[in-house]
Amino acid sequence: MLLWGGVVQRGLCCSVVGLAAILAITASSTDANARRPHRIRSADSYQPAYASIVVDANSGAVMQATNADAPRHPASLTKIMTLYLLFERLEQGKIKLTTDMPASAHAAVQAPSKLGLKPGDSIRVETAIRAIVTKSANDVAVIVAEAIAGDEAAFAKMMTAKARALGMSQTTYRNASGLPDDQQITTARDQAILGRAIQDRFPNYYRYFATQTFEYRGHAIRNHNHLLGVVDGVDGIKTGYIHDSGFNIVTSVRRANHHLVAVVFGGRSAPARDARVRSLIDNNINIAAVKRTAPPVVEGWETALARKDRPDKEKKDKDKDDDRTGSAPVRVASVTRASSDAPLPGSTDPIKPNAVKTVAVHPGSMRTAALTPLPSESRQLTPSSPDSAQTTITTVTTVKTEQPPAAAPSVTMAPVSEPSVAKPDPSPPAPPTKTASAAPNAPVPTPAVEPTTKPRSGWIIQIGALPDEKEAWQRLELARTKVKDLLGKADPFTERVEKGEKVLFRARFAGLEKNQAEAACKHLKRTDIPCMLLKY
Repeated sequence: MLLWGGVVQRGLCCSVVGLAAILAITASSTDANARRPHRIRSADSYQPAYASIVVDANSGAVMQATNADAPRHPASLTKIMTLYLLFERLEQGKIKLTTDMPASAHAAVQAPSKLGLKPGDSIRVETAIRAIVTKSANDVAVIVAEAIAGDEAAFAKMMTAKARALGMSQTTYRNASGLPDDQQITTARDQAILGRAIQDRFPNYYRYFATQTFEYRGHAIRNHNHLLGVVDGVDGIKTGYIHDSGFNIVTSVRRANHHLVAVVFGGRSAPARDARVRSLIDNNINIAAVKRTAPPVVEGWETALARKDRPDKEKKDKDKDDDRTGSAPVRVASVTRASSDAPLPGSTDPIKPNAVKTVAVHPGSMRTAALTPLPSESRQLTPSSPDSAQTTITTVTTVKTEQPPAAAPSVTMAPVSEPSVAKPDPSPPAPPTKTASAAPNAPVPTPAVEPTTKPRSGWIIQIGALPDEKEAWQRLELARTKVKDLLGKADPFTERVEKGEKVLFRARFAGLEKNQAEAACKHLKRTDIPCMLLKY
C-alpha cells in the first residue's frame, strides 16, 4: 500500500511537472507569436521620404521629377563628391594613382562599411578609388579627405564649396563618407548635376564607377550597385543607405546614343530601389535625345551661358578661345580669370582683391535750360524714336591697374546762353558716353557701376522666381533646351526682387511675339515648368 501510494505520488509529481513544462512552452510560443506581428508591422512602417529625377544628359532636359528639390540625406552618395575632388587632384598632377595615403586613428574608427585599415596602414590612391566605388568604404573616404585637406572637417568645406561652384545650391557636406549627420543634406536634382558633372569633367577617371568586383587582400568585393552588368547600358555610378534616407542611387545609362542620369532616394530596400530606377530608365530612355546639345556641367557654367547672349562682335573678340558650349566634354572649368593672381578653376583658395582705378564724373555748376530749339550741333544727340527717349545715365568703367587711384577728372558745362555740348577733360581717356537732351530741373546724372539694361519691349514670359540666381539661370537654360525653336532667339535675363527680407530672382525671356510667348508657355507647362505671360 505504501509502495502503491509512493508510485501514485511520484506519478502525480511527474504529471504536474510535465503540465508545467507544456504550459511554459505554450506561453513561450504565444509570446513569440505576439512579438512576430510587431516586427512585421515595424518593417511595414519603414517609409523613408521618396524623391527622384531623370535627366536627359544629351539635352539637359528633366524628363521626370518627384520631390526633386526636397532636402534629403545623401548617405554614401556623398562619396561621389569625395572622388570628384580626388580626380581633380589627379588631373592637376598634385597626386598620382600610385601615391600611398596613410590611415589615421580617426579614419580607422569609422563605422562600417569599411576595409578595416589600422592606424599607420597605408593605401594606394587607385586602390582607394576602387574600394570607395565598390565597397563604399567609409574609412578609405576619410583617408582621402585627410590626404587632400589635412582633416575631414576642412575637406567637407571644400566639398560644399565645390557643390556651389557646380550649381548644387541645396547641398551641404559635413563629412566625406555620408555617415549620418543632420546637417548633411542634398536634393535629387543636385545629385543629378553631380552625376553629370563628374562624367563631363573626368571621362577618363569616371570609368572606375563601372568596376563590378574588386580584389583586396585575397578577397573579391562586389560592387553595391547591382545594376552593373544586369541592366543594359548602365555604366555607374553610386549607391547609398542610412536609415534616415533609405536606399539611394545615382545611375547613368547609355543605349543607342541615348544617355540618362537617374536619381532615386527613399527606397525601402535595395531591390525596391533598383526596381524603381529600372522602371524610370525604361520609361524614358527611348524618348531621350540622341545628340548632345546641352553644354557640359562645369564650374561657373552660368558665366558661359551669359556669354552666349553677347553681341556677335563682342563674342568674336572676347570668346574666341573660350566657347565651351559644344558637345565635347570640357575638362577645364569655364571660369574667367580676372588676373594672374586669381585662383585656378576649381580652387577653394580665397579670391584676392584687385587694385583698381575708378574714373568718376563730377558735374560743374548748372543752369536751367531755356525751352528753345537746340542748335544743329546739339540736335543730333536727341533720341530719334520714342522708345529710346529716355535719359541715359553716364556710366563709369572700372579699369584694372597696379597704380594708386588717380584724381577724378571733372566735367565742365557750358553756360546756357551759349549752347554747346559738354566735353570731358581729355587728359585721362574716358569711356564714350551718351547724353540725352536737357530738361528743366533735370537731376544730376548719377554714376553707375554697371551699364544700364537695354530696353525690352513686346511680350515676356516668366518661368519662375527662385531664391538663387544660379538656379534661375539653370531654369532658363532648361527651358531653352525644351523649347529651342521658340526660345532660341529670345533674350534670357534675371530680375532681382525683394519681398520684405526675402530676395528672389525672376527667370524671364524677352523679345517674343504674343503667339510665340503663348506657344512657349503651353509647351513648358506640359513639361512641369511654370510659365506666365507678361506684356512689357
